[in-house]
Amino acid sequence: MYAIIDIETTGGSYKDSKIIEIAILHFNGYEVTDKFVTLINPQRPIPWFIKKLTHIDDSMVKDAPLFEEVADKILSYTQNRIFVAHNINFDYNFVKHEFATLGISFDRKKLCTVQLSRKIIPHLPSYSLGNLCQSLGIHIDEAVRHRAEGDAQATAELTKQLLWLSQKRQIKIW
Repeated sequence: MYAIIDIETTGGSYKDSKIIEIAILHFNGYEVTDKFVTLINPQRPIPWFIKKLTHIDDSMVKDAPLFEEVADKILSYTQNRIFVAHNINFDYNFVKHEFATLGISFDRKKLCTVQLSRKIIPHLPSYSLGNLCQSLGIHIDEAVRHRAEGDAQATAELTKQLLWLSQKRQIKIW
């Protein structure tokens, strides 16, 4: 069982940026069976380039819960599941760091769809989520691109195809 995660943040470094949105999709290898999606109040202004990319602004997160208020939900939604993300270290390190600031250890088995894609489909010119999905015929609605749930849904479809291709080509993923 998998927990497919995507986050949106105030910047690129988990050390000095904060999560502003998280989506966690329960995925059984074939379909999404449950989900948890929420905006998160970062308690700081969202930079203009992040607003432009995500369409998430300060007014949208001002009444959203703080990370600590959804921490238990995130723990339960990822417990006993493989943490899957596109470019895993970005999402995982942000989540792990947020828990560390609360004094909570966060340790999950990880699966990176970028690394898995490179193993299963070598020699592509780009392994970005958008380009991979385009290469595999996975539709991404541009209206939800760069939002946590939309990108998590695309990652779920990508994961489904990668798992199928790994079985078809007899490629071990672990």
